[in-house]
Amino acid sequence: MAVDHYENFPVASILLPAALREPVAAIYGFARSADDFADEGELSPQQRGTLLAGYQAELDAIERGQPTQHPVFQRLRPVIARYGLPLQLFRDLLDAFIQDVSKDRYRDYAELTDYCRRSADPVGRLLLHLFGHATTENLSRSDAICSALQLINHWQDVGIDAGKGANGRIYLPQDDMARFKVGEADILRRVTSAEFCSLLQFQVDRARTLMLSGASLGWDLPGRIGLEIRAIVAGGLRILDKIEAVDYDVFARRPVLQPLDWPIILWNSLVRPLDTPR
Repeated sequence: MAVDHYENFPVASILLPAALREPVAAIYGFARSADDFADEGELSPQQRGTLLAGYQAELDAIERGQPTQHPVFQRLRPVIARYGLPLQLFRDLLDAFIQDVSKDRYRDYAELTDYCRRSADPVGRLLLHLFGHATTENLSRSDAICSALQLINHWQDVGIDAGKGANGRIYLPQDDMARFKVGEADILRRVTSAEFCSLLQFQVDRARTLMLSGASLGWDLPGRIGLEIRAIVAGGLRILDKIEAVDYDVFARRPVLQPLDWPIILWNSLVRPLDTPR
């Protein structure tokens, strides 16, 4: 379900039909490289913005029917044309990456989920367009899964994000931090207090509820496509279990999937949980 830091993208999994692996890889190449522009290396904010603006210009060229220059877009362009992929979904992803360059605090859950709507949900929507199953109901359930995956990535990476930039990056909603009496300094100093654990437990429970609200999508879509989505859901839920298993101390130990987790994920992908909506 995950590759390195762009953890919400299922990268050409062996579970996918072979014909879709190259289109998925082309979309991933766009998303991964744009995410790197926003988040990796020692570039200045201005340099990051320039690189992302170049990607915006490439999307504009596709929209106007003009030639594209960048290898990422030369690979992506035929996929967009063949499957009729909405360009706005790529623009939404870029908008979220641009936001990451300058924004490092979130006032409340609504503001955070608006970011997820642009940073994660377009991925699932693009896959549904590739699969030919982009109905209104399916898109809504996909949004729930993808936003939940983004939140799960934030909660496993609280410590890593706190070390990014001069002031660190904190995705935990500020109003929730105030309610649980957790200060920014506590996060930046990586303090695992009882208050922090209660705050993260609240966020984990909320992410699990959101994930389960969309989980039926994987059981309603056919064949290997449905199995791929079920594996993504099971992987995300497994990370939440591992956050709980370390008693929410994600500063001392970042919960990640290990080889022994995959048989559990596969089993959970084949057996429908009783709490999954039907």
